[in-house]
Amino acid sequence: MSLFIQNATLTFPDGRDRLTALDKVSLGVADGELVALTGPSGSGKSSLLAVAGTLITPDSGTVRIGDKQVEDMSARERARIRREEVGFVFQADNLLPSLTAVEQLLLTVSMRGGKPAKHRGEAMALLEEVGMADSAERRPHELSGGMRQRVNIARAMMGTPSLLLIDEPTSALDSERSRAVITLIAELVRRRNLAAVLVSHDLESLAPGTPTGVDATVVITDGRIESVQSHLAAA
Repeated sequence: MSLFIQNATLTFPDGRDRLTALDKVSLGVADGELVALTGPSGSGKSSLLAVAGTLITPDSGTVRIGDKQVEDMSARERARIRREEVGFVFQADNLLPSLTAVEQLLLTVSMRGGKPAKHRGEAMALLEEVGMADSAERRPHELSGGMRQRVNIARAMMGTPSLLLIDEPTSALDSERSRAVITLIAELVRRRNLAAVLVSHDLESLAPGTPTGVDATVVITDGRIESVQSHLAAA
């Protein structure tokens, strides 16, 4: 398993009490597997994604990425895991207006202390992989919403992470572009043998059980996993 979470409980202060965001949640995602996480607003989806990405440490439970158990790591060690093992695709593309598509990817190299010039080939190869090589020198205002999301996905892949965490990637796209983005993510996950968790309300675009869709759907309600449906048998 590239991601293994067992009995994770997460609470937040709520006046004199504490609000339970996750209640003994367990989730395993294997290499090459794309899992969709769905549920109503406030159900705990974002909290689970944050725990999986080491952005938040649970009150109790186990979190393992690859062979690394992370819940007892220091903040510095968790930051290193995020840089080296985890790629994030956020709901908003968060592209910097002044940078071209290829520069968006190379900025991540600078943030890790590397030399962008040495990684331009990697960045161009990723843009080619997501169908954006011809737009490498364009800035965000010159790109459609679907094109910006493709750059966002390519940026998350810089540094060859083993775990991909994706938060509502189609929320600002129409149905056709949404399906294209889900297809692209599914293809990348399988081609690169990644473990991936995708939070989405857009169930129609997930195409469960198809070569370009999700492998499993996990429904979370009130901080607990309500159901897990595997679609592998249907693929």
